[in-house]
Amino acid sequence: MDVSAVTEEVRALARLDLDGLRAEWRRRYGAPPRLRSVDLLARLLAWRIQSEAFGDLDAQTRATLARKSLPVAAPELAPGMRLDRDWRGVRETVEVVEGGSRWRGQTYPSLSKAARAITGVKWNGPRFFGLRAKVAA
Repeated sequence: MDVSAVTEEVRALARLDLDGLRAEWRRRYGAPPRLRSVDLLARLLAWRIQSEAFGDLDAQTRATLARKSLPVAAPELAPGMRLDRDWRGVRETVEVVEGGSRWRGQTYPSLSKAARAITGVKWNGPRFFGLRAKVAA
């Protein structure tokens, strides 16, 4: 299949609603996945069409994607930095200070302790403030 034909097939997916995408999937591959997201189903269908036409991922890329987690470096926090997070409709601000974090005038020994004070439950502070991505186990 040539590139322009595949490109046109993929572009045509953008004109389909959820039922249309499911019908196209069914025509090509059988039972469609139980997705309700038009965007996600269109992307999956586009990927399948392109991989059939041009080939799948190479072995190295597959191995990288198959790893359960990739190392995520936490950013260096320096005194004076301010971290904001909306929590239950309230903007909470924590300031990084020498030896910890300050929230509402009280200093906590770690960002995690400040996050716990804000939420009332145990949290990983960098994760709570969006400094570290959640990695699937």
